[in-house]
Amino acid sequence: MTLPLVLCLVATIIPVFFARVSAAPVWLSLQALALGWITLTHHEHVSWHALLAGLEVLLVRALLVPWLLRRALKQQLRVQGNLMPSNLFAWGIAISLIIIAFKFGDGARADVRALTLGVVAATVMIAFLILATNHQPMAQLVALLFMENALALFESLMAEPWPLPVHLAVSGVYILTVSVGSWLVGSQAAADPQSVGMPGETP
Repeated sequence: MTLPLVLCLVATIIPVFFARVSAAPVWLSLQALALGWITLTHHEHVSWHALLAGLEVLLVRALLVPWLLRRALKQQLRVQGNLMPSNLFAWGIAISLIIIAFKFGDGARADVRALTLGVVAATVMIAFLILATNHQPMAQLVALLFMENALALFESLMAEPWPLPVHLAVSGVYILTVSVGSWLVGSQAAADPQSVGMPGETP
């Protein structure tokens, strides 16, 4: 399960340092593909529960939500800039937070559990950093989706997976988050077209 965890970590870290807000759906899809992979390989024997949960992750998180987010981004012509400011100060904070996050996995040294804890903690801390440094509504929505992906990844640390109704409820919250967030951003842009721009841009 190490390879999908590394993929999930890469899909979380790379966009924060180098990707623009408009590319966020692609990275969210990559995160979801890694989550689906982890869901299917979490147990030695693939069960119907794992298959259904993995299918739900792929359909909702890898396809539906990125499509909704991409459609919302097309309506926001002034959404620009990176997910996080491109300066050495912000990058230094991000790198420090990632290192601190992996300290949470020290209790399970040299184990997949340690890497999983590190990826979960790093994703949550990076999401908080985006919320603190980028005031674009769309970037903050992406940060919330990062957090919800971290919550889904946390399930792989549990001895028993969540029941399917819980999976459906979590997916419903995920879809609701991007739907309401996209609607709010669209409403704001319609009311004030100059309000959705680059971080720190003066209308």
